[in-house]
Amino acid sequence: MVWAVPLRRTGESAAMPNLQIVSQEDTPGEATPVGCSTTKLVLQWTAGTLLAFLIGSWLVWWALYLQRHFVEEEIRVACQRVMPETVERCVDTVIIQRGGAKR
Repeated sequence: MVWAVPLRRTGESAAMPNLQIVSQEDTPGEATPVGCSTTKLVLQWTAGTLLAFLIGSWLVWWALYLQRHFVEEEIRVACQRVMPETVERCVDTVIIQRGGAKR
């Protein structure tokens, strides 16, 4: 099979473009990846999935920790305003009433 590749030079007319004949032997063959095996791909997918799971789990834990911290801080401020002499008892009571575990 012979391929014709048009070559243009600046300043020449577009009526008759220059052509270069390229034979089949001169064209590069299919590139095969070196060292790419099924085992390597499975290991990469497994490692990537595990890493994504760990990062996702940590983000969920961190979000829950921050939410709990901010809610507890709001409860503490409200108890300080209402019952300044027994803040800790008030905080524990409100947290237990809301379904949280005692600290």
